[in-house]
Amino acid sequence: MTTTATTATTPSTTATTATAATAATGERADLLAALGQQRHFLRFTTRDLTDEQAGLRTTASALCLGGLIKHVTTVERSWADFIVAGPTAMPDFTNWTEADVARRADDFRMLPGETLAGLLAAYEEVAQRTDELVAALPDLDATQPLPKAPWFEQDAEWSARRVLLHVLAETAQHAGHADIIRESLDGAKSMG
Repeated sequence: MTTTATTATTPSTTATTATAATAATGERADLLAALGQQRHFLRFTTRDLTDEQAGLRTTASALCLGGLIKHVTTVERSWADFIVAGPTAMPDFTNWTEADVARRADDFRMLPGETLAGLLAAYEEVAQRTDELVAALPDLDATQPLPKAPWFEQDAEWSARRVLLHVLAETAQHAGHADIIRESLDGAKSMG
């Protein structure tokens, strides 16, 4: 891995959030503002880190900061695809193989050749796409059947709103994880 320092919050991030927030109103603007804030907290934990630092495990967990950015990017992309295409946008988790599980584990770590800058850029692209989707959705109440998975209730459906709340909750949860990992790395905190 290279050791280039990367700044997590970029002018394009602010511009993207502002553009989507301007296009959205009411509940959509509130959802996007809340999601944007949690994205900021997650990205902020990577400020001034090298690729090597972003890939380090600093706690008992197998998580690293770059892996968390990568994972949240994958999750947000998958759920945005789900809003549009329904369960076909996601795998049938009931048929996962050991190879599928291993690929999923790679989603939580930085692999050789991956850079923090590249992971943050991919996250920015996904965030922009999600924000544009939310602003343009005809109806937040539109539902899709959930994909098959042992952790979902059989034959359950989620509205676009419920999906967005799930993405928001997952982003917030992982921003908290990232804050602990960063503090363990060098004492830096997101707040306080």
